Amino acid sequence: MLAIDASAPNPAPLKAALRLGSATAPNGDTLGANARYLTRNGAPWLPVMGEFHYSRTPASQWEAELRKMKAAGIDIVASYVMWNHHEEVEGKFDWSGNRDLRRYVQLAARAGLDVVVRVGPWAHAEVRYGGIPDWVVNAMPTRANDPQYMMFVERLYQQIGQQIKGQLWKDGGRVIGLQLENEYNLDGPGKGAAHIAALKKLALKAGMDVPYYTVTGWDGTIYPTGEVTPVFGGYPDEPWGVSTKELPPKETYAFRFDTRVSGDLGAQTAAHAPGTAETDKDVTPFLGAEYGAGLPFMYRRRTVVSADDIASMLPVQLGSGVNLMGYYMFHGGRNPLSLGGTGMEESTLSGGYNDTTMISYDFQAPLGPDGQQRKVLEKLRPFHLFLHDFGSRLAPMTVRKPEVSPAKPDDLSTARFAVRSDGDRGFLFVNNHVRQYPMAAQKGTQFAVQLQGQSMTLPSKPVDIADGAYFIWPLNLDLDGTNLHYATAQPLTLLDQGKAGVVAVFAASAGVPVELSFDASARVSLAGAAGAAGAQIATAGGHTLITGVQPGAGAAMTVQRDGQRPLTIVVLTPEQSQQLSVVQLAGQRRLLLSADQAYVDGNALQMRSVGDSKFRFAIYPALAAAPKATTTAAAWAAATRAGAANAAVRPSAAASPAAAANSATGVAPGRAAARAAAQTAVPSNAGANAAGDAPAATVAVRAGGNDGIFQVFEASLPASEVKASITPTRAAQEAAAIVIGGTAKAAIQPLPENFKAAGAWQISIPRHQLKGLDDALLQIDFVGDIGRLYAGTRLLDDWYYSGYQWQIGLRQQAALLDQPLTVSVLPLRADAPIYLPREARPDFGGAKQIATVRGVSVIPVYQLRVTP
Repeated sequence: MLAIDASAPNPAPLKAALRLGSATAPNGDTLGANARYLTRNGAPWLPVMGEFHYSRTPASQWEAELRKMKAAGIDIVASYVMWNHHEEVEGKFDWSGNRDLRRYVQLAARAGLDVVVRVGPWAHAEVRYGGIPDWVVNAMPTRANDPQYMMFVERLYQQIGQQIKGQLWKDGGRVIGLQLENEYNLDGPGKGAAHIAALKKLALKAGMDVPYYTVTGWDGTIYPTGEVTPVFGGYPDEPWGVSTKELPPKETYAFRFDTRVSGDLGAQTAAHAPGTAETDKDVTPFLGAEYGAGLPFMYRRRTVVSADDIASMLPVQLGSGVNLMGYYMFHGGRNPLSLGGTGMEESTLSGGYNDTTMISYDFQAPLGPDGQQRKVLEKLRPFHLFLHDFGSRLAPMTVRKPEVSPAKPDDLSTARFAVRSDGDRGFLFVNNHVRQYPMAAQKGTQFAVQLQGQSMTLPSKPVDIADGAYFIWPLNLDLDGTNLHYATAQPLTLLDQGKAGVVAVFAASAGVPVELSFDASARVSLAGAAGAAGAQIATAGGHTLITGVQPGAGAAMTVQRDGQRPLTIVVLTPEQSQQLSVVQLAGQRRLLLSADQAYVDGNALQMRSVGDSKFRFAIYPALAAAPKATTTAAAWAAATRAGAANAAVRPSAAASPAAAANSATGVAPGRAAARAAAQTAVPSNAGANAAGDAPAATVAVRAGGNDGIFQVFEASLPASEVKASITPTRAAQEAAAIVIGGTAKAAIQPLPENFKAAGAWQISIPRHQLKGLDDALLQIDFVGDIGRLYAGTRLLDDWYYSGYQWQIGLRQQAALLDQPLTVSVLPLRADAPIYLPREARPDFGGAKQIATVRGVSVIPVYQLRVTP
């Protein structure tokens, strides 16, 4: 019996020690904050924020990718503005193409996303010098109130201010926040709080007046109290670490009751005293910005994370009091090259603490660099649905500590749980997953929760909570006026259908029987429910208890209420919950079940399937008529359409009139043009038949009957088989020994001239095989140290071997497919002092090194546009 007292009344939130910027929009909508949570129009607000770097992704993809993020449950998109991506040469700013911040912000607004702009000037982001241009680093002190440095920072901020002018919340736009600097724990004259205060003044001077100003709050961050609010994060491993072994269990998987900081987050500088965030925790809300939705691969430490490694952090963070669930990164990308064709990544060659890939910024993110949906997104989305519909109830609730909890993160036997409560109601958070470590199964478990005036024991009979389980259960949840005493299933969403009633959707917890306990006055009917076979209804102790429900799309039960509209309860299986989206389609919110990637574009449903030409989707409420569908294939012609160039390829600063107009004065290109642009509709390319694409073709949509309450549809496209040939062209030579050095005093990436030892293979992909496809993912299965993909001498992508699959979308490379591609593999030495996951460590068979390409495949990507 795991006991917790959650009965203490919820104190009123204190006033936040925070001076907001202009927080009222022209239509009267307001944003705010107190010491506990954010507010929107005066109501508690618990949004989800995801990082997506515009300058690491082709501009032609932005709109579709932003809509995918919205469909995944993201409310706010955040992005760094990387200074050296915009002003590589002093005074020559480039805001065109893949660097068009204004267009990116406008497209985010069109997709229904709020925006936080992380303006630096130092960003880190695994970029050379943290994003500060070489010409600045070489000439002056940085990250302090040096007059010369601040002059150039002011010019940068003025440029950013021009880019987002008219897009701020106060102007009716969606830019709601700025982050200043990053991981800033420097102290001394002209540093610390004084520097952050000076940056905020420059931001305001540049017109960047927004509701929220933030700084990262970990690793001893120093800032001026009241001027900014700290944001926090946590990662499931430390790729920036120096250990070549598995790390001890991370703090990220343990509930925190006394601190908001979750272990080492890889700050580049060392703090010498507790930061301001620790002393401010009672007067600032607990907001997240960098909870890892994945991890980067760094040369010396190549950590691979599973979907459960990431998703299991959510009950822990929310149960620890987080009131903004912010991720870094939610969408992967690729680094641009410099004007000279060299890398702009963080590396030990430029004095960086880490070595990172020159091009790839995959991050194992929920959305890959080419927009591919990964399993981790499916595991995260149920929590995002929960926060969308129940976050306003959770946000005011405070954290309650159980009678017994783990003393340290390496305690793998004591149950890990917490409750957030307002005294009468609450949510129970449970996590029994720790990356790379088996947790003790919690055998024969029940929870004894004390609320005001009542004691609650759940479930009714003891259950086993398996290693790897994690979930959120409701306590006294109000469902449209009916009290759900508790459920051993996680709330997902509420669908208000007006007079037709309310549908409450839950997800069963893996391995735990479903129980629903209502107040005794509730009259529950299981008639016609496919999941009702074996279900039982009993009344005892003032409650109606439903047990034995088999979860599934058909597990629907109705609660009849005198004088009230019906309440329908649907309990999905864990697998179905991972396929669930809530979409605005044909004039109302609907439930969508599909294993395919799906997002809404206007009044159409865009669907993508990787590797399978057959689509299946289920909708509730049913559509009035059968939908229509079309497919638009990419044009695999020799020339790509405008704007579709690889994000790793950068045009010269003078390649466009806008870029050429930039001058050493730092004036934004054409102020009159900028004002005109603010009044012009932003160009769209999501879901449209963009220039160069094949004409849309009609696709038959078949009714697939019903799955419980869901209306099922199916459609098929012609299947494509794409075969790539691979031919060895150069044998690998003996690789040089890996050097220990750098500021980390650990393994550093081989010098460029050492790549002469790489073996090479030629890849040929017949263009005609790609006809009819939306995209195709080239997947390269190699074993070695570092892989690089070239078209001629042009580097397209690169990869540190880790056992994680390397993929690259070919749609953005269509112009290059008339020539063979080349993959080169630098041998991995058997004595390499680097960390690799156990399952990825190769068998050298007594050899000193290994460099091989085990295979190359091309995975077709199909697209379907469904219109009700």
